[in-house]
Amino acid sequence: MTTAEVAQDHYRDRQAIAAAVAAEAAEAWRELNPGDLDAWDLPAAQLAVVLTGAQQQAASAADDYVDTALSEQGAEPSPAGRVDPRRFAGVASDGRPLEGLLRSPVVATKLALARGTTVPRALATGQATLDMMVRTQVADAGRAADGVAVAARPSTGYVRMLQGKSCSRCAILAGRYYRWSAGFWRHPRCDCIHVPARGEQAARSEGLVSDPKEFFNSLSPAEQAQLFTKAGAQAIRDGADMNQVVNARRGAAGLSKPGGRLTREEQRMLRGGRDRGELARTDVFGQQVFTTTEGTTTRGLAGQRMREQGARTTRESGETVTRRARGGDVQRTVNRRRVQAPRLMPESIYELADSRDDAIRLLKRFGYII
Repeated sequence: MTTAEVAQDHYRDRQAIAAAVAAEAAEAWRELNPGDLDAWDLPAAQLAVVLTGAQQQAASAADDYVDTALSEQGAEPSPAGRVDPRRFAGVASDGRPLEGLLRSPVVATKLALARGTTVPRALATGQATLDMMVRTQVADAGRAADGVAVAARPSTGYVRMLQGKSCSRCAILAGRYYRWSAGFWRHPRCDCIHVPARGEQAARSEGLVSDPKEFFNSLSPAEQAQLFTKAGAQAIRDGADMNQVVNARRGAAGLSKPGGRLTREEQRMLRGGRDRGELARTDVFGQQVFTTTEGTTTRGLAGQRMREQGARTTRESGETVTRRARGGDVQRTVNRRRVQAPRLMPESIYELADSRDDAIRLLKRFGYII
């Protein structure tokens, strides 16, 4: 059995645990009286006990998984300690008690009703929120335990492995070797897993290290557009760097930044009731375009490229200068300052470009092609 196969088996076992809890949660939600949503407090408390057990079960497999994966690489490291699965159970990923987290589906349902959604659709929204939460909490507990097991073994790091079609942000993180101390970024319903490896060379020999572009090329054009957006996928096909295209969306106007402590319901309210973030146009010198702040600092690749390419403009600002004119010196206020032009998103680059060559020129200018 290869290391990758060990990882796949580990993933399927964890998915089975999450699916069992999700099924129990769905059954409890179906029994909820739509006329008395606050009655969910009792089922939520009972479900928190079940979810706690599932988290502990998922975390309990970490040591055996890491040991088995490393043994397939011919390594038998002596761990500094073993994982205590109890420490990964009973608490949500953001640190709050599970009972508090499990009340969120009712909040989502009430918000949907307040927006005029029908009762069946509002309840479906609550159930989808509940399903996402329980599956994510099981996966996060297991991942956190896997990470600790990796850290407990000397000279051991990990490779992030995609599961299924995944998403654009996971795609650019996967297939690389990470040190034991590297954080494992994830999102709700993220299916990515750690694959332990004794150094980058061992990871390469096991075929674990890969190029995210290979994942992109394995997708059909429709799948590429679905995961990376139509404009983003076209930019990548035109030679843009995947990291630049995907990371630009972190600072895109209208999209919430990852890693915040806002709940799903709070984020939805900030987005005007939308379940997903949407790009928003901003006014740039009278033209409505998509922009992003990501990477535009003096240290950012895009910011450096934009300055190199002369992507600056002059605006009026309040500086008084003196110039010589016929009849003597004349003072006037020119209000001039240098400002950084905004970084265009690929969507607006394709709108503005006159040709493919022009689009590629702009993709280079704004740091998407390096």
